[in-house]
Amino acid sequence: VQLVESGGGLVQAGGSLKLSCATSGSTFSINAMGWYRQAPGKQLELVATISSSGGSTNYADSVKGRFTISRDNAKNTMYLQMNSLKPEDTAVYYCNAPRRRGALWDWGQGTQVTVSS
Repeated sequence: VQLVESGGGLVQAGGSLKLSCATSGSTFSINAMGWYRQAPGKQLELVATISSSGGSTNYADSVKGRFTISRDNAKNTMYLQMNSLKPEDTAVYYCNAPRRRGALWDWGQGTQVTVSS
């Protein structure tokens, strides 16, 4: 499966962005998915997850109430709506299928999100 993240950019604090994760292959719809981010000098952080059906979501405390994860299994695509962005949200954002140790697939190139104060 190939993962292609897009939608990042430069935005002022308080602004919004919507990220997309397009996947190839037929196994997207049977896997829970997640959005990760890595800020400069920091470890990779899992910020949101969504069940295979889309019926269950979870968020890191740092983004709860501001970010919304969703998916369209017919399009093999996942989304992350990010509102009320803060400078500390600045990072490269990646998508993948979370596993107990790491993630299921090879990582994509990610999409850069930069929030200016």
